Amino acid sequence: MAKILVIDDSIVIRNLLDEYLSDLGHEVGLARDGQEGIDMALSGDYVIAVCDIHMPRQNGYEVFRAVKQQRPDIRFVMTDSLPDELAEQAQAAGAHAVLTKPFDLHQVRATIEFLVKKVKAL
Repeated sequence: MAKILVIDDSIVIRNLLDEYLSDLGHEVGLARDGQEGIDMALSGDYVIAVCDIHMPRQNGYEVFRAVKQQRPDIRFVMTDSLPDELAEQAQAAGAHAVLTKPFDLHQVRATIEFLVKKVKAL
C-alpha cells in the first residue's frame, strides 16, 4: 500500500486516521502541527499527506507550499471543518482534494485509493 503522513493538531483526528488507514494496510506517520508535518514530509518517503488547514505554528496551506517546493511528488489531501479561502488556495495551487470535517471514512478511503492508483501509474 502507501506511506501516508497525517498532519493534524487534533489527537482525535490523528488517532482515527492512523487506525483507519493502518487497517487498510497503509503505513502511517503522525504530525501534531504544521512545522512537525513539514519536517516529517521532507525527511520521510511519504507519498500522500492528509493535512488539516487550521493548525498552530503553520497552517495547512503553509505546510502544503513548503513541502511542495521540495517534494512536488507528495499528493495532498486537505481537511477543514469550515472550508475557507485557505482550502481554496491550496486546491488552486495543486492540492488533490479537500475533505470537510466531519468526513465520511468511505470518502477518505475512496480519496486515498484514487491517489494511490495515481502514484502507482507513474
